[in-house]
Parts: sequence; structure tokens; C-alpha cells
Amino acid sequence: MQKPSLPKGTRDFGPVQMARRTFILDTIKETFQLFGYQQIETPAMENLSTLTGKYGDEGDQLLFKILNSGDFIKDVKAEDLEKGASAILNKVSEKGLRYDLTVPFARYVVMNRNELTFPFKRYQIQPVWRADRPQKGRYREFYQCDADVVGTDSLVCEAEIILMIRRVFEKLSLKDYSIKLNNRKILTGIAEAIGEAGKEGPLCVAIDKLDKIGWEKVKEELAQRGFGDTSISNLAPLVALESDLVGKLEFLKGFLKSSEIGLKGVEELEQVFAILRQMGVDLDHVDFDIMLARGLSYYTGAIFEVKVHNVSIGSVSGGGRYDNLTGVFGLPGVSGVGFSFGVDRLYDVLDELGLFPAESHSSTRLLLTYFDQEGFTYALGLLNQIRNAGIKTEIYPNAVKIQKQFDFANKKGIPFVGVCGDDEIKTSTISLKNMASGEQAKMDVSAAIQSVGYSM
Repeated sequence: MQKPSLPKGTRDFGPVQMARRTFILDTIKETFQLFGYQQIETPAMENLSTLTGKYGDEGDQLLFKILNSGDFIKDVKAEDLEKGASAILNKVSEKGLRYDLTVPFARYVVMNRNELTFPFKRYQIQPVWRADRPQKGRYREFYQCDADVVGTDSLVCEAEIILMIRRVFEKLSLKDYSIKLNNRKILTGIAEAIGEAGKEGPLCVAIDKLDKIGWEKVKEELAQRGFGDTSISNLAPLVALESDLVGKLEFLKGFLKSSEIGLKGVEELEQVFAILRQMGVDLDHVDFDIMLARGLSYYTGAIFEVKVHNVSIGSVSGGGRYDNLTGVFGLPGVSGVGFSFGVDRLYDVLDELGLFPAESHSSTRLLLTYFDQEGFTYALGLLNQIRNAGIKTEIYPNAVKIQKQFDFANKKGIPFVGVCGDDEIKTSTISLKNMASGEQAKMDVSAAIQSVGYSM
């Protein structure tokens, strides 16, 4: 018999992992709700016509396609096979697993536009799937936590994204990180300024890999994509530029002086920084990265990427503004901006840094134990009383030696054990043992509830 296994790039989550993930998700949800975002969900699968063409050529290749049910090859002809996969795909597959939550959200907005109040703020926490090569911090199935606002082009939204990221990271005790920020208009302007107008798409795809493969390899890729030697040389000073925020902005104003759209991108960034200052917020952790590109083709304005320093994980959050995304679904002129937390990567970061709270993986607070049937009956009578007080409580279900019940509590990480013996039954009390300190005291049930609750 073949041993059971999981598809590569997917994982099971046990009780400890789920409790820690819930800690992360609850922190993110609380922040989204604090800023006025409402929760929605969309199906795991979408029509391929919804998904394709929204993520660029590389993104389209990472879509998981779902074979049509029944005889999925019934419409495939011999001549289709000769034409290759592209000729066959639309005949064997009409649906795919969602690649992200942004495109399904755009589809949702278009389909429900008459019921929504704009500007519409939504958050969405669901799994997405990508046919990528699995590696540490990169999975084929993973959760995203998206927050988007559509129906406004106000740059207050960009400023609030920075504030939400900072608040979540503060709650997660993450202190050494950078919120990298750029604007796609600046990248369009750079393409114009180096003599490659209209080629911002391939430029972004190439420089998006700068951190991974380095400048020399990026130069090779740019050459392969048709960029001339002069253009690549013109780009080099930007790649090598090291300066503070003011210095970078001033350098760009000179570099992009011939590009109207590029200067517009610089102006938008300056406005975001000004809004933050007007809100009384400093620019801690904000890093203006001229080479930040983010390869997704639907971004048209600000782009974000968040990296935690001194860990082996890549970016843990990203997003940007998209002015034209809903237009492909028949609703032009709706501007939006949003970002996403990568829960799985945040989990790996917190795990690597040892930042999970000790209680984040402790579910049951109190285990009721007993020596005999009489003690079992007494413990059953206490169970609802303690649970009604909000204490996570369970009773050992089988009549076994009390040491085995204590061993169960230790293995499960239950911090308190309540012993229900003859003396406790006679005095209507319970002996409460703190499993960490070893201290044990007999007390009435209300005092035990207070003691367990006080230690939470």
C-alpha cells in the first residue's frame, strides 16, 4: 500500500500551528476593521477568462488550470495537438484556481456595483494557488490577507496602508523591517528617460529580480528583452544610487525632467509623505526604493513591498494602486489601491525570530481530573460552570490513573489541572495545580475560576 503524501508546496497545520496562525490572522483582522474595511469571500475557482491576462505572461504560466469534468478531451482534434498547448487549453479547461485575491475582487466589484457604497473598503482572507517551484517561504497553496479600497484616487489610502502595516507589525513585535515604496509612473518615466519609451513592462519584469539575481544578471535579461547597451548604461546610475529620501527625490526630478508621467509619480510620492506628516506620523520604516518594480502588470501608481530584516524569508507583504483593473470587466474609471499580507511568510518570520507569544498555542486552560467514578461525576458537574465563566476547560474522558491524566496535561501544554477527589467532593472545592510552578491549593470553584482567568 502506498504511503499517503501531500502535493509539493502544500502543508498540514496541527493545533499548535493553527493557534499561531489564528494569532496572526486575528491581529490583521483587527487592524483592517479598525480602518473601516469590511470582509468578503469569493470562490476558490474562477473562469480562466477572468484570470488570464491580468498578471503578465509569467503570472499566466503560474495559474493552476482545472480540467473540465467528464470527457475533457472530447473537443480536442488532431490538428489541435500539432498546434501545441495553447490551442488545447481552452478546449480542456474553462476554470482555474485563483492566483491572488485582487482580480477576483475586481470581478466582484463589477458584478455587485449597484449594491456597493463607494468608496468601498474590503478585506479578504483566503487561500490562493500558484504553480510555482516550492522552496522555503514559497508555497503552491498559501493564504493572503488583502485589504483594498476602490472608488477613490485619494492618496490618503496609500498613507493608511503604511499605517496599517506598521500597526500589524507592532502588534506582532516585529521591529526591524522596511516598507519599500515606489510608483509605477516613475518606472514608466525611467523607461522614457533611458530611451526605451513604452517598454516599462519588460523593464519592471527584469528589475523586479534585482534582489534575487543581482545587477549583472539583470543587465543580461534586459539585453535579451531588447534593451540597448546605451539604455542599460543610462539605467546604471539609478541602480547604484545611495541617498536619503530627499536626495533620491531630488535626483529623480533631474533624471526624469523629460518625462511628464515620471514627474507625476514623484509628485504622488511626495504627497503621500506629506499626508503622513500631516497626520502626525513619522516616516520610520518607510524606504523609497527606486528599483522596486513588482512584476504584476495591473499596477499603475504606488507600489509597496515589505521585508523583515535578518531573516531568511523574502517579502511578507506587497501591493499597489491599480487604475484600470475593473475596466477589463466592463467598469472603467474605478481607481483602487490595496495590499496583501502573506500569512505563511509572516508565520515563518515569527517562528524564525521566536516571537510567538507563549499562550498563542495554548488552547485548553484547565483539565479536570479524578480518581474514580464519583470524582468523574463531580467533575462533570463543574464543567459547564467553569466553561460559562469563559475558561477553556476539558475533562479527561477515560477512567485511568491520575498520573496518566497529568501526563496528558503536560504533553498538551495545559497550564492548570483541577483535581476532583474525595476531600474536594465533601467540601465542594477543587484542588488547582499550576503545572509550570508545581504549586497546588484547594479552593472553591469561583476562586479557581478567578485564579485561572487571572493568569491568562
